[in-house]
Amino acid sequence: MVKIYDSLTKNKLPLDISKNRPVRIYTCGVTVYDHCHIGHGRSLYTFDYIRNYLVSKGLNVIFVRNITDIDDKILIKAKKTAAEENISINQAWEKTVNTYINSYYQDLKALNISQADYEPRATEHIKDIIEFTQSLIKKNTAYEKNGSVYFRVRRFPEYGKLSHKNIDDLLNSVRIENDPEKEDPLDFALWKKAKENEVYWDSPWGKGRPGWHIECSVMANKYLGDTLDIHGGGRDLIFPHHENEIAQSESLTGKTFAKIWMHHGLISIDSQKMSKSLKNFVTLKEFLNKYSSDTLKIFYLSAHWRSPLDFTQKKIEEADRIRERLYALWQKVKNFEEINITDRDLTSLKEKFTSSMDDDFNAPKAIACLFDLITLVYKNENNTKFLKQAKKIAFYIFDVFSLFKSERELDKDTIAYIETKISERKILRARRQYQQADAIRQELLKQNIVLEDTKNGETRWRIK
Repeated sequence: MVKIYDSLTKNKLPLDISKNRPVRIYTCGVTVYDHCHIGHGRSLYTFDYIRNYLVSKGLNVIFVRNITDIDDKILIKAKKTAAEENISINQAWEKTVNTYINSYYQDLKALNISQADYEPRATEHIKDIIEFTQSLIKKNTAYEKNGSVYFRVRRFPEYGKLSHKNIDDLLNSVRIENDPEKEDPLDFALWKKAKENEVYWDSPWGKGRPGWHIECSVMANKYLGDTLDIHGGGRDLIFPHHENEIAQSESLTGKTFAKIWMHHGLISIDSQKMSKSLKNFVTLKEFLNKYSSDTLKIFYLSAHWRSPLDFTQKKIEEADRIRERLYALWQKVKNFEEINITDRDLTSLKEKFTSSMDDDFNAPKAIACLFDLITLVYKNENNTKFLKQAKKIAFYIFDVFSLFKSERELDKDTIAYIETKISERKILRARRQYQQADAIRQELLKQNIVLEDTKNGETRWRIK
């Protein structure tokens, strides 16, 4: 039985895995005003391996991850672009969101992370957002004021249940947007009246755009129904974003919005919060120019998904060393034909992996099974039957964690070509023909194959 820590109840709850219907997962995706950073990468990867694991158990999963393509930060960027390039705000907005949506998909591909089943954009659902908002107005839980629409927070008595905040203490404990149009400072915008020189859409209340929180409620409902099995995102989204999603969704449907709330820990840089003002902002592209995507994944796997994670050079170097060890395991078993696991030690190892993942997706404990496997493989390196079984469990775990995915998708002829080139380079280096040897390295690099020389004189390769 899969049990997951729920932020609302603060308990591990069993996941409803009835095979009569799919597991419905929604996570908050990127806001497309800049390139994705390593914090985004953690969110993308965490829910990737969670989905992979559930699918590996034979479950049908429907996974939705939205794209926020209209909000204040995007508009600020678009206005700057419009002024610099002397184009209209609409052209600048389209250029901004298209640039960073393309960048986001480039990052997914570079990380070898699968897209969600649905990745809807907020502005593709304006009609749905308007209808959702109109329904809340009819229920008297929302009101229009001078072209904007607000949600009446005090009409939802359970407000604050996710963040475990008392509604009467919120005014003093959190920063509330100052808006004289609101009936109550706690109320939040469902629809915002367009300001001068802003992108807008027509609505029953005039020209405007959606508020931030409404898009997720609308798209979760549209693609997954009234009640989700899992709603996920970073801990920074608990309040006000997810709190507001609950209020507006449950006010409309009268049903539980999400059975389980998963909030992953945030990433700091050398013990400091990531911030552009501190110039410690690491984009995925910057990281992947220096290291393998597998190194970054192993760094993410070094901590439980709920725990904070501090990004340091020392930890990245350690993750890279671990990647080398795991890659050596891949190299050791890759050419064997997989057979079913009957060996007692390997069966026990598979059970340990499953038990770890079933217990709140404990990835650090689960990935440790690979190190136990390395020990067993070298102990039985002359036992072909054992190695065939070892490949099955190794590749199963690699699949769950999307490790060495590019390498495993290469055909045998390509792999043979790479290894032939490595052998040629080794001979050239032995003859001290370093220029010719380096030419082979550069030739492979143009094909996105990176060669890495180890301290013991071996040469390994990976996909860039």
